[in-house]
Amino acid sequence: MSFSKDVKEEIAKQISNARHCRLAEIAALLSACGHVIQKDGEIKSIVLQTENIIVARKYFTLLKKTFNINTEILIRKNKAGKNSLLFLLVVKLPKQVSLLYQATKLSLHQEIGDKALVVDPIVVQNTCCKRAFVRGLFLAAGSMSDPEKTYHYEIVFPDSLRANQLQEIINSFLIEAKIVLRKKYYVVYVKEGSQIVDLLNIMEAHTSLMDFENVRILKEMRNSINRQVNCEAANINKTVTAAAKQIDDILFIRDTIGFDNLTEGLEEIAELRISYPESSLKELGAMLNPPIGKSGVNHRLKKLCSIADGLRQ
Repeated sequence: MSFSKDVKEEIAKQISNARHCRLAEIAALLSACGHVIQKDGEIKSIVLQTENIIVARKYFTLLKKTFNINTEILIRKNKAGKNSLLFLLVVKLPKQVSLLYQATKLSLHQEIGDKALVVDPIVVQNTCCKRAFVRGLFLAAGSMSDPEKTYHYEIVFPDSLRANQLQEIINSFLIEAKIVLRKKYYVVYVKEGSQIVDLLNIMEAHTSLMDFENVRILKEMRNSINRQVNCEAANINKTVTAAAKQIDDILFIRDTIGFDNLTEGLEEIAELRISYPESSLKELGAMLNPPIGKSGVNHRLKKLCSIADGLRQ
């Protein structure tokens, strides 16, 4: 089971006690995958169409609990996908259609067709209703990548009107949602790990939130350790390269003018560097009598390097 499906399984079980929040979630589900059937300009039925049985089950439960409506359920083979089913939940009794349409404050918008449903902002004016609305939209049209691989949360819309509405709602929670056009669809997405955690909290997917956080913490620990190991490896390589250069310079000095022409301090550090090629500057300084610090050793080795460069020239 994918992480996205785990999240949907969890939020599908969240049924709000508040009627206004249930209405917001019903409105979200219909806005994402619902349409109306009209005759002579009059709405005859409201249909929710989905390939996901989790969405169908949640919608059926919400309608039953909120309106006591027994929805007609049709199951068909999905022509678009192999071996998959299409679930159609139809409300067609005139009184029930009118009640559902008016209570959810849905409307038809000419810009996006005469069947698509748009939600009135009044339905999501409360913070709790915004949470339910985001939850419903993600359940119906959202997906989330496995946090082990990458951080990505998205909800897909066929038009910019509904995408902009969701973006505004998510942004009201101080989460930076962006919109990108992918082929002919508008995708509202969030890629920041900490903000996806906030969205899971908004949707009340608390178990998934803890799983996500555990993965995120482990990834950050691994990345931190990798950075530290890489840094240490780079420092070791730098130290080895510097030591090799120092030894080459010292051997060049010995073979050209000899150590007798060096000062006592330079001769002493030159002999130690050759004898202990793997020792650090601090360790070399401790071997001297009297001992000197790391900066003192570095100064002497730089002086030897300067002498060798002068001889080469």
